[in-house]
Amino acid sequence: MKIKELLPDSRPREKFLKHGPERLSDAELFAILLRTGFSGENVVDMSNRLISEYGLNKLFECSLKELQQIKGIGPAKAMQILSIAEISKRRIQSEKLIKKISCAEDIFNLFHEKLRDKREECFYVLMLNTQNNIVGEQFISKGILDASIIHPREIFRPAIRNSASKIILVHNHPSGNPTPSDEDLKITERLVKNGEELGIKVLDHVIIGDGKFWSWAEKG
Repeated sequence: MKIKELLPDSRPREKFLKHGPERLSDAELFAILLRTGFSGENVVDMSNRLISEYGLNKLFECSLKELQQIKGIGPAKAMQILSIAEISKRRIQSEKLIKKISCAEDIFNLFHEKLRDKREECFYVLMLNTQNNIVGEQFISKGILDASIIHPREIFRPAIRNSASKIILVHNHPSGNPTPSDEDLKITERLVKNGEELGIKVLDHVIIGDGKFWSWAEKG
């Protein structure tokens, strides 16, 4: 049955206008975001099927390619779903906004939501001023950390551009175990030395795991 053939009170948009979003089910809200179904399945039925089969959490954790392998989801709908997931993450992160760094746990709280569903290692540099206030954040690379990829030039250029006096290195371990690899330690040691030469102190390297973290500074 097409959406137009449903009774007005059963159509998500009309129901939203009449009663507000609180009265809509997850599938109905999802249907408003997806806008259209596909041949033989209206958007409400499609939303019910997707949530029943996969659940919102799993849908939001899928990659763009994985989503497009699901019946009824093409590139546009896949991007819509991932955009919703990203906005949700950013909203949660903004509620936990930290402007001044006092310990490694602050870094964990700042990055955990952003990195927890990533399936590849993502490397960031957080830039601070002399009072440890955040003055910038820069994404550096994606993939297994390698000294040939993490070049000092890419690390310190944004710090210089933002007039940062200190930086903190941050990356995740998709396995959930934040224990550093030998390469993690080698990269950190090298960047600490590079920072000393440039007059930009590397305060810490925090590795984000599943609900836990490892800190270069705290572990010595």
